Amino acid sequence: MTAHRNDTISTGVSDFLLNCFVRSPSWQLWLSLPLSLLFLLAMGANAILLITIRMEASLHEPMYYFLSLLSMLDIVICLTVIPKVLAIFWFDLRPIGFSACFLQMYIMNSFHGMESCTFMVMAFDRYIAICHPLRYPSIITDQFVVKAATFILVRNLLLPLPIPILSGRLHYCGRNVIENCICANMSVSRLSCSDVTINRLYQFACGWTLLGSDLILIFLSYTLILRAVLRLKSEGAVAKALSTCGSHFILILFFSTILLVFVLTHVAKRKVSSDVPVLLNVLHNVIPAALNPIVYGVRTQEIKQGIKRLLKGW
Repeated sequence: MTAHRNDTISTGVSDFLLNCFVRSPSWQLWLSLPLSLLFLLAMGANAILLITIRMEASLHEPMYYFLSLLSMLDIVICLTVIPKVLAIFWFDLRPIGFSACFLQMYIMNSFHGMESCTFMVMAFDRYIAICHPLRYPSIITDQFVVKAATFILVRNLLLPLPIPILSGRLHYCGRNVIENCICANMSVSRLSCSDVTINRLYQFACGWTLLGSDLILIFLSYTLILRAVLRLKSEGAVAKALSTCGSHFILILFFSTILLVFVLTHVAKRKVSSDVPVLLNVLHNVIPAALNPIVYGVRTQEIKQGIKRLLKGW
């Protein structure tokens, strides 16, 4: 009780209020149903994919291990963001605790970084499989999977850690209404009476260092893959290679596109309603999570067959 009181005194506020869609409150009404359906789809599809990969011995390969990691990350991101957003839409439960807000901020920054890094490792996996197929078994081993997973976790648990710490150390002198559905760093730090220059610089540097470097390496890998595929003389080999990489590239393209649109709307915020970045921020946490298992399930024959066998067994 004393610690809570001291925390309140030092910050000026004990909790925040999430105020979604300030200029367009009617959006909450029509967005609640599709958002809840997307959330259920993301949870169900990722759970089925994880169970299928776990139960099917033929799917115990590096590519599917990375896909399992991607599904687990999607589930955590969805559970961190969407239930709170739906609680606001349905029950007007706008308050969020001071610590809970910064925990949500950390999980979002950390797990989105992990997702981006996983896409990068999967792109490298496809690059080795198509450009150096004979060396694939000796490079992409179980040890490589463990090292890659460790790198993904350590990098993205440590580098985003200062973001909530810097925001939590700011002085919040009374204003506690966050004009967002989630505890985004810039939306929260905007309420502070302190200088937030360091926060903004670190957020910018961390975001572009992690996501920017990942996207550059991803598109470099697929450029090399495309060049290698176009050199193949067999039409069947070309079709198989493009089909294998197609599902990866569709999801990466969507992930990067929605991120780019989100950044552009922030840059041009005077010309765009302030509710548009909020909407994109929410959708970015659920649409990729719903699409990932569906695209892989539809486009990957091994997973499709595994799901069919799993459903028959049930």
